Amino acid sequence: MSSLSETITLSLAKLLEDLHLAKPLTSDDLLVIGTSTSEVIGEHIGTNGSKEAAIAIYETLLAYQKKTGVALAFQCCEHLNRALVVDAVTAKTRMYDPVSAVPVRKAGGAMAEYAFSQMENPVLVEAIRADAGIDIGDTFIGMHLKSVVVPVRSQVKEIGAAHITMAITRPKLIGGIRAVYE
Repeated sequence: MSSLSETITLSLAKLLEDLHLAKPLTSDDLLVIGTSTSEVIGEHIGTNGSKEAAIAIYETLLAYQKKTGVALAFQCCEHLNRALVVDAVTAKTRMYDPVSAVPVRKAGGAMAEYAFSQMENPVLVEAIRADAGIDIGDTFIGMHLKSVVVPVRSQVKEIGAAHITMAITRPKLIGGIRAVYE
């Protein structure tokens, strides 16, 4: 394992621990991941996708998925309108309609391309409503999160050179003066 891969794996594993403390994700949940592998390796977003970074990120997330059962969604870049790579079963059970495209490095991004190549039965969907998200490199995942987003802070601020943000979601608090929430 290269030092870049090791750094990514250790940072992401710690990030996932912090996310899990904020909201323990299970097989009922969907986690969206937006990633600029270019940013991870210190380049400008969309300019130099890294398969090495994508592999390290994917393998770490796959281990987390095996441990928790959480469904994963990998956001593509703007050239595919930020569509998402998900498993076909996830798309079907959540009633997301597949769209016709295959992510590649220059249209979808290195992370989405790698995830698509590794999943047993991948599909691309246009939009989702995820329960939590990790944004690696300021790729703007907010459009794919449920309505009420709560930021999650981590001791990890970067993966490689890429800035990190995370969020969980919660149900809307509705009602007025008489409403009881707990």
